[in-house]
Amino acid sequence: MTVLAHYVLLLALLTSVSSAVLYFRAASTRDERLTVPRTLLLSSVSLVVIASAILVLLLLRHDFSNAYVYGYSDRSLPLHFLLSSFYAGQEGSFLFWGLCSSLIALWLMRSRSATPAVLTIYLFANSMLLLLVFVKTPFELIWDAYPGVPVGQIPTDGHGLNPLLQNFWMVIHPPVLFLGFALMAVPFSQAVAALWTREYDAFAREGLGWVLMGAFVLGLGIMLGAYWAYGVLGWGGYWGWDPVENSSLIPWLTAIALVHTLLAQRRTGKYSRTNFFLAIVTFFLVIYSTFLTRSGILGDASVHSFTDARASVNVLLIIFLASIAVIGTAIMVLRMRDLAPRYAGTGWLTRELLLGAGAIALLLCAVVILFGTSLPIFSTTRVETSFYDITNLPVGILLGLLIGISLYTQWEEQDIRFTLRKSWRALLAALLITAVLVAAGMRDPLTSAMVYTAIFALLVNVDIGARGVRGGLLLLGGKLAHIGIALFLIGVVSTGVYDETAHVGLPQHEPVQVLGHTLSYDGYTVRADGKYEFRVTATEGTRTFTILPVMFEAPQQGIMRNPDIVSSLTSDFYLSPVSLEPAEGGTVPEEHELAKGAMIVQNDARVKFVRFDMGPDRGGMGAPGSTVAIAAVLEVERGKDRETLYPALAHRETGETDYRPAVSKVLGTEVRLLKVNVGMGAASPSTIVVGFQRADATPSRPETLMVEANVKPFIILLWGGTLVMMAGFVLAIIKRMREAV
Repeated sequence: MTVLAHYVLLLALLTSVSSAVLYFRAASTRDERLTVPRTLLLSSVSLVVIASAILVLLLLRHDFSNAYVYGYSDRSLPLHFLLSSFYAGQEGSFLFWGLCSSLIALWLMRSRSATPAVLTIYLFANSMLLLLVFVKTPFELIWDAYPGVPVGQIPTDGHGLNPLLQNFWMVIHPPVLFLGFALMAVPFSQAVAALWTREYDAFAREGLGWVLMGAFVLGLGIMLGAYWAYGVLGWGGYWGWDPVENSSLIPWLTAIALVHTLLAQRRTGKYSRTNFFLAIVTFFLVIYSTFLTRSGILGDASVHSFTDARASVNVLLIIFLASIAVIGTAIMVLRMRDLAPRYAGTGWLTRELLLGAGAIALLLCAVVILFGTSLPIFSTTRVETSFYDITNLPVGILLGLLIGISLYTQWEEQDIRFTLRKSWRALLAALLITAVLVAAGMRDPLTSAMVYTAIFALLVNVDIGARGVRGGLLLLGGKLAHIGIALFLIGVVSTGVYDETAHVGLPQHEPVQVLGHTLSYDGYTVRADGKYEFRVTATEGTRTFTILPVMFEAPQQGIMRNPDIVSSLTSDFYLSPVSLEPAEGGTVPEEHELAKGAMIVQNDARVKFVRFDMGPDRGGMGAPGSTVAIAAVLEVERGKDRETLYPALAHRETGETDYRPAVSKVLGTEVRLLKVNVGMGAASPSTIVVGFQRADATPSRPETLMVEANVKPFIILLWGGTLVMMAGFVLAIIKRMREAV
């Protein structure tokens, strides 16, 4: 099936190219006979779907003769992680992107904007992507990809999925991001087609809905990645200004700028040149993002970057980038005279001018981030993360002010008195709220200015939204998106500037005061997947809760740490394990294997393994969730002193193992049942492994869990603001879709 799928991809590429050529001929000659190119497009889409289905089938069948299946899956993966292996590697992610792009081509073909010119440009981009998939194919036999594997020999199991990717949010984040990338090709195609055919108003008329959809999906993908980083990586943050993170953010910023200038063009006819430029640049930046991520060029600068790219893939990506740049620049230059501004200025305080100013602010952010992100390509110098914070903070302040003021201005008419009359209440209320926050401890002037303008934008949009709700929910899309942005910016300030961090050690069973919480480390459990889950009891005021951070060792990656987070309306308490320090100065662990009926000497006493006791209450193992509870019956004898011990363990439904040691008065030790092997008679006797903790002296230090604790105040504003913003996008998209019907 691997070889078959390879040729299916080749046919998909050839039919996509053929369809593009025939659509080009139709656009050039105004030939309305489109049956053949449509049939070829449908064929290409069908073939890509078939190739994708084959890869899914190979993963589900654990066909390790396929190099990609071997490299990114194994037999132990549950179904949802097995399916996410589809896009875990470069080859599969290119195929998934190609699948999204092909399905969008089908959707685009059936839409009102499906002119031969638009489909020509779109299928050009789609064909380039399918060429990448064909060159960097997921359909390669294992003995071709791994020369050390003898031809015909198939491994019994795969290499497995990166442990960091075995998370619910990573099942969702990559496909959403790739879908956003694929959607950005549509505005690019519409813009180039409009310039090609001189139907300049068509892009403003048809493009806004697609830009909104692409920005929505791409933004959602970015924030899902941020939430994954926050909840899984254990470094205490959600955005690290990593070059690959940035490379996805940059086209989103230019897309948001395009949304606003398209709105202005639809109302006033202005910004036509700007909109064509932004549509081309946004898709160029999408491919540039792919180049940064997939070429391996940032392998030393980014934790996200792939490092196994082939030279041919890099060449194709560069050709793709050059093609977009050349086509976009050439056609813009050729049509520049046609796009000369047709309207004179009407003042500096009009809505269209402020929307243009907001677009410039977003582009400034994009340029700053692009510079810092691309610097490692050209230099050994790298910018610090503080560079992005320092340079973007003033722009963020300006954006908050523009979001608020622009809604109290009028289209194509300057009325300063009207603007002041409408905005003074929100300006004053924001000032009073900010003054309260300053009195409460907010001291930094730039931070205070950021919060002030964000509150101002929030109040303005709440005011206008409340008054406009009578016209229907669909009119609230932009207002909700702005409210979400304002809440998000306040959340960024509260979590980035006023969070608290502490690095402490938690001795076992000894309460420690940490950032307003009392923490007590109770011990750890080894889960079924081999990960160490630490149990920490936390008390805050009258509230008591359990925190369960995790550490594990990943092949080729070393020790990995997953934090646990306890959320409330006012803050998140974030606890990440750093290391586990063993007890020192007194307890020396000693393990022994005992067969049934056998005896060992321990501390001058005889210890005999008598039998198993399967009683669920033995050793206190009767807690809910036990599926197998077993105790070992040990007889201990020293002279006249005798006792019977019942160390026990239980396997729970969750796959975890609980241990219940027994304390021996005769031995003066703690006895722990570590392993159990139930035999099959005399030929194969039952055995156990027991551990003795010898009490030589009082420990100078108990077992200690080293942790990083972090309190993030009002982070709910950040995540809640994101959800509100996405809801605004959804309403705006629905509104534009209804307009297009």
